[in-house]
Amino acid sequence: MKNNAPKVPEFTKGHWSEDEQQAANLALSFVQNLMNDHNLELIGKQYATTRYTQHNRNMADGINGVLNYIGTLTKRFPDFSYEVKTVTVDGDMVTLHSHATMNKKHRGNDRKGFNIIDTWRVEGGQLVEHWDSVQPLDSFMRLYYWLTGGSVQNTNGVF
Repeated sequence: MKNNAPKVPEFTKGHWSEDEQQAANLALSFVQNLMNDHNLELIGKQYATTRYTQHNRNMADGINGVLNYIGTLTKRFPDFSYEVKTVTVDGDMVTLHSHATMNKKHRGNDRKGFNIIDTWRVEGGQLVEHWDSVQPLDSFMRLYYWLTGGSVQNTNGVF
């Protein structure tokens, strides 16, 4: 996929510090490479030695949990994409509010796909902890999420 990553200036708030701008860029780059470019190998290399605590109960802890989950998802839905709508940064926490779709024809249609809020904690220039909230937007995605969302893969809890 072509790298059309949103850049921090599109989302930058005047009150963000330089560290907060870097944190936002880190999260945007992660999402672009993982969710849009599906470059699992790059993410695996970049985070191979990073502690990554996962609070999405459907994913195992560590970056391999993310890679396994997204790898399976993108095999089933190769046109999966993630459009970032807003970015919020507060200290070491970065939150992206996004619209995810499974099919190219559904991109931009806010009645299809998922409404997703992801939050990461940044430490030492790395994303080290992740929480999310996922809202299916149509009947098919509600059913899909219900069918695939029941397996708890880590013990970190959702909060």
